[in-house]
Amino acid sequence: MPRSLLHSLIAPSLLVWANVSLAAEVKVDVLQSKLANPWSLAFLPDNQGMLITLRDGQLRRWQTGEGLGEPIVGVPKVWAHGQGGLLDVVLAPDFGKSRRVWLSFAEATSDDDKAGLAVGYGTLSSNMQQLESFKVVFRQTPKLSTGNHFGGRMAFDGKGYLFIALGENNQRSTAQDLDKLQGKLVRLTQNGGIPPDNPFVGKQGARSEIWSYGHRNPQGLAFNPTNGELWLNEHGPRGGDEINVPKPGKNYGWPLATWGINYSGLPIPEAKGEIVAGTEQPIYYWKVSPAVSGMAFYNADKFPQWKGKLFIGALKEKNLIELTLDGEKVTEQKRLLDDRGERIRDVRVGPDGYLYVLTDESDGQLLKISPSA
Repeated sequence: MPRSLLHSLIAPSLLVWANVSLAAEVKVDVLQSKLANPWSLAFLPDNQGMLITLRDGQLRRWQTGEGLGEPIVGVPKVWAHGQGGLLDVVLAPDFGKSRRVWLSFAEATSDDDKAGLAVGYGTLSSNMQQLESFKVVFRQTPKLSTGNHFGGRMAFDGKGYLFIALGENNQRSTAQDLDKLQGKLVRLTQNGGIPPDNPFVGKQGARSEIWSYGHRNPQGLAFNPTNGELWLNEHGPRGGDEINVPKPGKNYGWPLATWGINYSGLPIPEAKGEIVAGTEQPIYYWKVSPAVSGMAFYNADKFPQWKGKLFIGALKEKNLIELTLDGEKVTEQKRLLDDRGERIRDVRVGPDGYLYVLTDESDGQLLKISPSA
């Protein structure tokens, strides 16, 4: 049975009625405060700490016992307006040799009135104080954002390819336009080139960078360690936050298919329904949006009770969501940070097996989280 047809038959029951449990007890350690709207973090090897991006354009190094270092120089100029600014940071798979650090960020047009996502890399100096020879290798075109829906998450697979999730800049119809890079997941080589087996290579009127399309505003991107598949979460409008497993060349629906409505309470003008022929259904959605953000699979041995779980931050709900999985089916969800009341922007599993979380506040924090028992 085709996957799209299968989803159409099971979506109403599978995607809404996962068992919701009461908040689990966790231990939370505040490692750092006074971070101005942190967005992402990446762990450096050999216990050298982590890199943290701040949306205003700063890249900082944090170390246990040392705290927060001075801003690293050599970061590109960013367009820090609305949801734009310095966004994701990931290390190249060969960082130990190349010392490449990849950044995604909002970049302005020449007249500074609109922006799009840009991605590039630089070489981190041995003293960790400078990002040298930064090179932009990808730009979202055309630049259409006035401050909304940049996406920006990046993830390397195990084969040296880089995936970048792009928002539709709050221009709904562009997510369906294959000649534009809004609302797309793109796939590049580790040098920023276009892999020859991308699904739209050589197809007239389509951008060769595109892997999948019909996305609204992706905020989480992570590879499932059990099978190597890429998972993506994205914001719906008013309702309809989704988790997708994006396949090459597939259309994930926005704005033609959505489980949400407009912020006004009216239907999305372009929408043809929740389930639309020719589009893929999410593997899970929330009818009431938590405003999903960073996402990480737990595959460490430190806490066996978390093994195989998926953790997702929530901005609107101001929480950390724990999902129990059975393959691609979500069977249970818990909320872990009910009592904190802070927007969660990113969540990562550290090399020590703890969860590390960033709160998206003007006085943002770096949190270290573990089960309390």
